[in-house]
Amino acid sequence: METEQRLDLIISGRVQGVGYRYSVKMKADSLGIKGYVKNLRDGSVFVTAQGNKGAMDNFVKWCYQGPPAAIVREIEKILGTTEDFRDFSVVY
Repeated sequence: METEQRLDLIISGRVQGVGYRYSVKMKADSLGIKGYVKNLRDGSVFVTAQGNKGAMDNFVKWCYQGPPAAIVREIEKILGTTEDFRDFSVVY
């Protein structure tokens, strides 16, 4: 059985105003990943994601692409401590 891992991601580039947050939620839901996504004031997107390693690898790889209108320039990854998230949500 794979253990869960948590990553905080700071995604920069053209990632606001292109449906990035909603696409992240749909991808996370499809992979069984829990956590949340929100826009940051500097124009980047912050994601807290938690799931099994295989799903997380797939999720992070997808985050480098994002939805069709997004242009991801950089993703900062921060390993975090797992929490008891119930689902994946978009935070405003």
